[in-house]
Amino acid sequence: MPDVGDKAPDFELDTTKGRATLSDLLDSGRVLVAFYTEDSPPSCSTEIATLVDVYEPVREFGGEIVAVSADSMLSHREFATQLHVPFALASDSALEAAQAYGVVSEEDTKRSRRALFVVEQDGTISYVADPFSPNSLAQLEGALRALGLEL
Repeated sequence: MPDVGDKAPDFELDTTKGRATLSDLLDSGRVLVAFYTEDSPPSCSTEIATLVDVYEPVREFGGEIVAVSADSMLSHREFATQLHVPFALASDSALEAAQAYGVVSEEDTKRSRRALFVVEQDGTISYVADPFSPNSLAQLEGALRALGLEL
């Protein structure tokens, strides 16, 4: 698993905003890469809803969010509509990104576990929360600080 100070693995995935690579997202600033298990369960809905709540301040500081799970694009589109998600939900159906980040679930090897990675514009990782608990204010605050927000 990559850690703070390591180069973040690049990925190219279909998202609700079109095809995206991490390197392209980094062109405009830091990126919060949020892995989550699947669309719709309460804990994953909480995780994504929390990221929706902080999206505007993240954007104001020049950051971006991309949330990644193994679910299909159809599922992502429905989930994004349900929660009014303004950032990209990426489909990692082959778990290539999850494997590169070391976050394939031990309990269900067809899914990723919840984890957060903040990637600096130069591609290095500045923050990791693995596993990420959607109810952990400390983990979320750590990610937001790494994105440049003062709390």
